[in-house]
Amino acid sequence: MRDFYASRSAPLDQADGLRRLFSPTRTRYIAVASNPHVAFATVLIERLTSAIAASGRKLLLVDAAESAPEPHELTHLDLAAGIETLSPQIGYLAARGLPLRHVDTRGSCAGLLRQLADAAPQADVVLVHAGASELSRLFSHRAVRPVLLAADHGPSVTAAYAAMKILAARTGLMAFDLLLAVGPQRGRREHVARQIAQCADSFLGAAVHDWVAVDPACNVAEAPDNALMRLVRRQLADETADADLQAPTWHGRGTAPASLLAN
Repeated sequence: MRDFYASRSAPLDQADGLRRLFSPTRTRYIAVASNPHVAFATVLIERLTSAIAASGRKLLLVDAAESAPEPHELTHLDLAAGIETLSPQIGYLAARGLPLRHVDTRGSCAGLLRQLADAAPQADVVLVHAGASELSRLFSHRAVRPVLLAADHGPSVTAAYAAMKILAARTGLMAFDLLLAVGPQRGRREHVARQIAQCADSFLGAAVHDWVAVDPACNVAEAPDNALMRLVRRQLADETADADLQAPTWHGRGTAPASLLAN
């Protein structure tokens, strides 16, 4: 059993709260919709967190997906007690079921986001990996662009579309990014991305803003490629993003939801 206290950073001094209050920076939030049909979801999350760290940010990864571990037993008293340090830039909080513990009388658990940021004051970014229903309770009042996960087979694409539909209906968010666990075949990558984007446009009036394919067989230790770094910069609304690195946004009409089952 891991010693969570051993991995925690030293206590902050009393002036830290004032520094955070008047700091020109603010915590950024990224919502990632879990997908139980993506076998390599862990690889996608690892690549995404690596890209965030490569951008010079420190982050807290909050794993509240269906497959995530349950929170540390002390987390309900002190969120910081459950945070494990994975690297100097990445903290990890096992959080399966945690958002539901913070639901208010209106069905929202948006207050948990602020508590997470306070529990990891060194983090510039809080990334939440959770089901669409829990993300809708967390991000109903935030202008985020949720990241969908999918792979090169029908059930995963159907689940990604379902997550997008829930988030659009419950939060009004109408723009999404997409991470695909797909091999190096360029034609297959574009086919899957186009399927999801066309259904988003045709049946929800939503848009897939950026999409990035990740080869599950790639070495996670490799530096993130330009496409993934571009997606991260846009997620973080980084004003230094290179305007020349424009990725196409897929739009289309006429693809029925049943086509999501086609390979």
